[in-house]
Order: sequence, then structure tokens, then C-alpha cells
Amino acid sequence: MAAAQPHPQPHPRSRTRLPRWLAVLLWTLFAGCGPTIYTVHVLPASRVVEQAEEAGAAEHAPYEYHYAAEHLKKAREEAAEASYQDAIRHAGVAEEYGVKARDLARRRLREMGR
Repeated sequence: MAAAQPHPQPHPRSRTRLPRWLAVLLWTLFAGCGPTIYTVHVLPASRVVEQAEEAGAAEHAPYEYHYAAEHLKKAREEAAEASYQDAIRHAGVAEEYGVKARDLARRRLREMGR
């Protein structure tokens, strides 16, 4: 009776080839997501800061308005340098303070009877 031949072991490189290939594929697919996610965050922030400006926030809620506007500006600068995580963070702050500025300006205008 012949001894059973053990199954041949795969070459060590063949084990790592699939994960490298998969890593390259995933990196390629997700490398373009930064600008898309940034755009999803910066558009609402831009709209809110614009609404705050239209509501007179520069005069009636200057701290909140300028804080929002500067964060929006910084978000755009970071995106131009492909620092999308920082850009998204700044866009979030811009939106948050833009809402505060808009709402505060509207409330102060109502209180003044305008």
C-alpha cells in the first residue's frame, strides 16, 4: 500500500497576492470618495452660511456668522489641498454655526420688529 501524498502547500507568495490585489482594488475604489463626501458636507454649510448672511447675521449675530464663514473658507482651503477629513470637519462646524447665526439674526430682527 502506498503512503498518502500530503496536499501540496501553496507557495507563500500566492497567499499574499490576493490580499494585495484586494487592497489595491479597494484603495482605487475608495480613493475618490473624499471629494464626494466633502461635497455632501460643504453644500449644506454653504447654503446655511448664505442664509445667515441674507438674514443679516453679520450685524445681528457677528460672532456666529464670522465663525461659520471662516470655517467654510478653511474647509474649502483644506479640500483644495486634498485634506478631505479636515475639510469635512470644518464644513460641519460652518454648518452648525451658520444655523446658529441665521436663527439668532432672525430672532433679533423679530425682537426689533423688523
